[in-house]
Amino acid sequence: MGSPPGTGRSKRAHFLRAVLPCLMLTALESAPALAQSLTPDLFNPNRGGFAAPETLPTRRTAGVPQAPSDALPTLPDPNDPRRRQQPPAISRAGQSPAGQVPTYGLPAANVASGSGYDSLNRKRQQPKLYPGQPKPKRPAGPDSKVAPATPERTLGPPRIAPPPSETAHRTPVPPAMAGNVPGQPLRRRLKLDEDPFGAVGDYAGSFLIKGGLELSAGYDTNPARLNRPVGSPAYVVAPDLLVVSDWERHALVADLRGSFSGYTNNMPATINGFASPSPVEVDRPDFTGHVDGRLDVTRDFKLTSQLRLRLATDNPGSPNVQAGLQKFPVYAAYGATVGFDQTFNRFQVAAGATVDRTAYTDSKLIDGSTFANTDREFNQYGGVGRFSYDLKPGLKPFLEIQGDTRVHDQAADRNGYFRDSNGGYAKVGSSFEFSRILTGEISIGYSARNYVDPRLSQLAGFLTTGSLIWNASGLTTVKFFTDTQIAETTIPGSSGVLVRTYSAEVDHDFRRWLTAVGKFTYGTLDYQNQNRNDKTYSLESNLIYKLNRNIWIKGTLRHDILDSNVAGASSSGTVVMLGVRLQN
Repeated sequence: MGSPPGTGRSKRAHFLRAVLPCLMLTALESAPALAQSLTPDLFNPNRGGFAAPETLPTRRTAGVPQAPSDALPTLPDPNDPRRRQQPPAISRAGQSPAGQVPTYGLPAANVASGSGYDSLNRKRQQPKLYPGQPKPKRPAGPDSKVAPATPERTLGPPRIAPPPSETAHRTPVPPAMAGNVPGQPLRRRLKLDEDPFGAVGDYAGSFLIKGGLELSAGYDTNPARLNRPVGSPAYVVAPDLLVVSDWERHALVADLRGSFSGYTNNMPATINGFASPSPVEVDRPDFTGHVDGRLDVTRDFKLTSQLRLRLATDNPGSPNVQAGLQKFPVYAAYGATVGFDQTFNRFQVAAGATVDRTAYTDSKLIDGSTFANTDREFNQYGGVGRFSYDLKPGLKPFLEIQGDTRVHDQAADRNGYFRDSNGGYAKVGSSFEFSRILTGEISIGYSARNYVDPRLSQLAGFLTTGSLIWNASGLTTVKFFTDTQIAETTIPGSSGVLVRTYSAEVDHDFRRWLTAVGKFTYGTLDYQNQNRNDKTYSLESNLIYKLNRNIWIKGTLRHDILDSNVAGASSSGTVVMLGVRLQN
């Protein structure tokens, strides 16, 4: 059966439709035809694979997770040898090679992995520690207890072993006192306490008050310092009070110290048929007190003042003591100083006016009568100035000048001498402080006093004053003191007494609660125009056992020697005391 009549004709028609356009294009094209080059993009099976990745409207940016493979094209393999033959395409005016993800601004979670919450859930970076630096503790969780506050420690060399005090058993401190209660205001840092057994004191407003009472008893082989010793049991009551202001500006300090030495036995009234040079009752009071004030007008200008009081008696064995006394007469020396302190950069000027009075009680004799001591009473008016220069830290030289006049209540004393006088001194020295190891002040000078009575010659001599403290070690301290004074006297024809005193003291702590003190004192008393020179020696040792901050036990052993060039005036005595000190 043959084909339909139109079948062959339709096939030829389809063929001619396809061939004729091709022939026409070939005839019209003058240039040779070029085939398209093969690239990996043509064989990319992913959607959008024929377009460049940097031109895609939904291209991936930095920090965005990779989209599924059917959503974004896969970048060509850079290790493909066909890729190496072509130079890398540059996109966006040479900013980044084609195929790399462009970065705009800061990527997401740039530094969060090292400082806080990381939205990309990356592993947190650990801080780098220096060698020997302690490893920080991990932060506590929501349900963790609040850790107690611990003092921050600065970076330093690691310790080989902690001190025993850190591991020893300690009484727990209440959180409120320790200052680690949440929400509690910070406590004021307390000052370093150098004496772990010293008095703490109490605060009354802005004043710190420290008080103490020392009670001791023992035996004195020669309380009257006679040439022939007569001993007696002795007791001493010594109170003290210290009040210090705690102000940012201005200052007020009161230091009051006293003692009363009592003896149960009386001394003989006569010796070899003559009146004894010593009183029958040798009880002696002693008090030294001063109140110092400072008013800070400006940073460099200050007003200063002082009130002082001294209660005492003549020293046993002194030629000023009357014969045939029932007990020692008591004298009071009190006065005041008002001055200023001005600083000019490193130069400092301090000056003040002084007013003092010395008054005596009447002497009570063994026969019951009294003898007035108004001829020994006098007023003193004077002034003192000090000029210092801060040469360098720890060294401050100075020049000090003082002058005064003394006016007695009676023009003539009991022996007919006019003892009104004018005098003063001038000295140069320096105060220093070398790394807190050696601190103090030392000076030398010259002192002179002229009397109204022409029969009394000028009293003059070199003077030395100083106070040195040497911290030889953490347990040993050495102290040195020296002083020179011109004292009044009742000896006929003598202008006065030039008194020089030198003292050395060594304090050593065997333990913080056990302290030994050794002290040696040497003094000279030069009675002008009397050809009398006395020398005093005193050797003292103390052992202090500190039970706690409030109770101390103290033992004292002292030996005193008075060596005089006058026959029958020398003496010696030994004192042994045991007592307790109560303080707060």
